[in-house]
Amino acid sequence: RIGTNQMHSILEKITKGTGTDEDLAKLEKIGHAMMRASLCGLGQTAPNPTLATINRFREEYIEHIKQHRCRAGKCKDLVVFEINKEKCIGCGVCARKCPVNCIPGDKTQKYTIDATKCIKCGECFKVCKFGAVLKS
Repeated sequence: RIGTNQMHSILEKITKGTGTDEDLAKLEKIGHAMMRASLCGLGQTAPNPTLATINRFREEYIEHIKQHRCRAGKCKDLVVFEINKEKCIGCGVCARKCPVNCIPGDKTQKYTIDATKCIKCGECFKVCKFGAVLKS
């Protein structure tokens, strides 16, 4: 149980963008130790999914750690939404859809996203028909 909790904590750090190279090495070390030392089948196989993703998608782990980037767009803490003012026509659909009202603007000033208030739900991105809301 301790090993899975440690692995979970490290994975959370990585998905929040606060992980380090040492965390990645520690994740592998703990996973292999669990496979060898666990007394039950569940403990022996629990690290398999994580170890498999490290083996197959190591470059994505490194992107999370070094570039604070999630190419799949699934790690909310690593996603940034912004509005391309050249594509924005000022319709306000994104602002009306935002559940936390963090998109000020109007037709004359164009809309912007206040990153300090944004909860990264992606509603603005989903409703913009002009491709003005960018997700990176």
